[in-house]
Parts: sequence; structure tokens; C-alpha cells
Amino acid sequence: MNINRLSWINIIRNPFNTILSLLLMAFGVGIISLLLLLNKSVEEKLQRNLNGIDMVIGAKGSPLQLILSSIYHIDNPTGNILLEEVNKIKSNPMIESTIPLSFGDSYKGFRIVGTTHAYPKLFQVNFQTGKLWGKSMQVVVGSDVVEACQLKIGSTFYSSHGLVEGGEIHNKYAFKVVGILEKSNTIIDQLILTNLASISKVHNHKNHSNHSHEGVEEDCSDDHNEMITAMLVKFRSPVGFIRLPRQVNETTNLQAAVPAFEISRLISLLGLGVRSINMIAFFIIIVSGLSIFITLYNSLKRRRYELALMRVHGATRFQLVKLVFQEGMLISILG
Repeated sequence: MNINRLSWINIIRNPFNTILSLLLMAFGVGIISLLLLLNKSVEEKLQRNLNGIDMVIGAKGSPLQLILSSIYHIDNPTGNILLEEVNKIKSNPMIESTIPLSFGDSYKGFRIVGTTHAYPKLFQVNFQTGKLWGKSMQVVVGSDVVEACQLKIGSTFYSSHGLVEGGEIHNKYAFKVVGILEKSNTIIDQLILTNLASISKVHNHKNHSNHSHEGVEEDCSDDHNEMITAMLVKFRSPVGFIRLPRQVNETTNLQAAVPAFEISRLISLLGLGVRSINMIAFFIIIVSGLSIFITLYNSLKRRRYELALMRVHGATRFQLVKLVFQEGMLISILG
């Protein structure tokens, strides 16, 4: 007696019950799989954009806001800070390197970030074409910006005030594209990069002319009035995590935030919602399991004479139990 063939025949003979059980099982497993993949993808993307950034220094405010605005560029900055004040901290022996960031303008919704050549190198991204900026008002653009704005080497554009579209257009100074970055699946794909002097020049800061020498990357550390938005910091050793953030927060007017701590807190907050949806998905799977059980139970009630006839023709009790369980397993596995 071919139990496997009988299992398939019994499943096909009740198509509506079988399809309902399959859909419920598939829906529950699908939701859980999708949530696990999304959760893993978000965590990997958050960690990938950190790129060895151990601390961010900015204006007083929310530390999470400082991290989101300076590293992920998805929030408004907490304010501007004097570069002179940050440079006092920069000389601390626990600090290995720093990268200044200055932003507040955008082009078609994409942020224009004033920084140094160290920032694009931090992401280890290659050039699709062109090179890094050599003087003020030259920009390097990410792949998403190029695709959305149809920019190319030599293209010029004017920035608008604010981080979203609709702000006042700064039409006195035009930016020129000199480099296009390859796709890196990091936040740099959505940024327009230039030097700090360009940001100062667009906003008519008094001392921007001191930093517009062609062919060299500007060093703004001599300008006591230079304003930046944030400073990215990398420590020499793990000791910096323990001492320096507290020292900055307690002894200066600046704020120091540690990305690893803030992102862990953010993920834990997001995890509450994910766990709630997971519970719903598990509930759907339980319901689908009960549906399969009820379907098999009703099938047994209808097939009692058929099973008795199988016993008369030599089927053992084990074969009958195997038949019923095999039908349930097939539906579950297919689902």
C-alpha cells in the first residue's frame, strides 16, 4: 500500500481547505522571515555607516539627534560650534584623528556637506569619474545624487538654504561638479561634498577668503571665527570611550556623543515594535497550525469508513497514523 501516494491524493481532493491552510502558514512564516531580514539589514546599514567613528562633537542638545544628523544625515543638526573650541579638544592624546563637518544647505533635497578629503576616504569609496575637489565651490557627488539630479562632470548648480527643498536659493555662488563617486551603499551616496571654505563663502562669512587657495585642501584651524556643525572623532584606544565623552560634556560648552551607545539604544527602541509584530506573526502560524489540525480531524471523521476499509485490506495502525501525519507535514512544508 503506497502511503505517500494516498497522502497526495487526500490533499488534492480537498483543495479549498488545503489552500486556506497553505496561505495561513505561508503568511505567518513570510512575515517572520521578512521582519528578520529587515531587522538585520537595518542593523548592518547602521553599523556600516559608522566606519570607525568613535565620537561626535557638536552643539548641546539631544545626543541621538547629533548622531543622526552628523553620521546618517537624517535629522536637523543641534546647532553650530566654533572650530577654535573643538581644536582645543583635538590636541588630546587619546584622539587619533578628526573630521570636521559643516552643513545647512542642500540641492534638490540632497545635503551639501563641507568637510575635508578625509571624509570620502573614510568610506573607502572609489571614483566613477573625476577627482576630489581642489579649491572652493568644487564638489564631489554621490551616486544617488547623480542619478536623481542628472549631474555630470562640469555641471554647475546653486544651493538652497535648509536641508529640504524649497529654501532660499544662494544664486551668487555656483557649485561645480569635479568628481562622481561609485555606488557604496552608504550614506555618502546621498551627499554632495565640498570643502569648508565653500560653505563659508556661500553664507558670506567674513573670513572665507582666507581659505580659498587653489590646489590645496583648506585647513581652517587658524580661523578663530570659523563655525562648523560637528566634528567626527576616532580614538587611539578604547580608553577614550570611557574618559573623553564625559570630559567634553562636563568641562566645555560642547556635546560629545558616542555613536555605538546611541545606535544600540535606537535599535533597542525599534526592537519593541519588531517584537510586537513577531508576536502577531507567531500567532498567525499557531492559527494556521490549528487550521491544519482541524482540517485533518474533519477529514478523519469523513474518512472513518475509508480507513476501516484500508485496515480490512491489510493496512497496519502505524500506516494509518503515518498517513494522517504525513498529510499534515506536507501541508506545513509546502506552506
